[in-house]
Amino acid sequence: MATALRAVLFDLDGTLADTAPDMARTVNAMRAARSLPPVPLEAVRPFVSQGARGMIGAAFGVKPEHGEFAAMREEFLAIYAGNLCVDTRLFPEMDELLDLLDDRGLAWGVVTNKFERLARSVIDGLGLGARSAVLVGGDTCERAKPFPDPLLHAASVLSLAPSTVLYVGDDEREAQAARAAGMPVLAAGYGYLGNGPAPSRWGADAVVDSPAGIARWAGLSGG
Repeated sequence: MATALRAVLFDLDGTLADTAPDMARTVNAMRAARSLPPVPLEAVRPFVSQGARGMIGAAFGVKPEHGEFAAMREEFLAIYAGNLCVDTRLFPEMDELLDLLDDRGLAWGVVTNKFERLARSVIDGLGLGARSAVLVGGDTCERAKPFPDPLLHAASVLSLAPSTVLYVGDDEREAQAARAAGMPVLAAGYGYLGNGPAPSRWGADAVVDSPAGIARWAGLSGG
């Protein structure tokens, strides 16, 4: 990086943590209530980063413009709130990356489109609440990603210039938000990635295949 790195911000679902099992459990509880068979985890995994909208679309074919979507979204959120950290785990190598950031004195935090209260419960459930320097949810600012507002807000909380803060995400809107905010950005190629353009086409500074790749790109480790 040309500018000295002062902090790293992570998207939550598909970047910091693998939340797919608990998100899939939620839609399968909804399907069971309708006497429908469960959907395989791998069928819905690519849509986890799109939250309730993506999961309901993948599991039921119901989109936001459909009349039943609003009620199904509330149902999803209510069920998910009780299943936030059953099988959710940090991605492999992420714990080591967070330790490295702490050791180097670099702040880190989370900027997600998940509702802040749900995101905070996940972070606390993972035992990271006291370590994370900032948490911005999809409802923290008036506009969520792909607008830059949440990233700019996080930088402001950290009292850092956006150009000194690295953002890492697994969805194209992450790259869009970071570019608009003036932040360097990495595409988390190990994440969910959605069903749109390949990460190499998002306009990120690089695509990394693991949390260790984040450390290497940022010059925090050798190899």
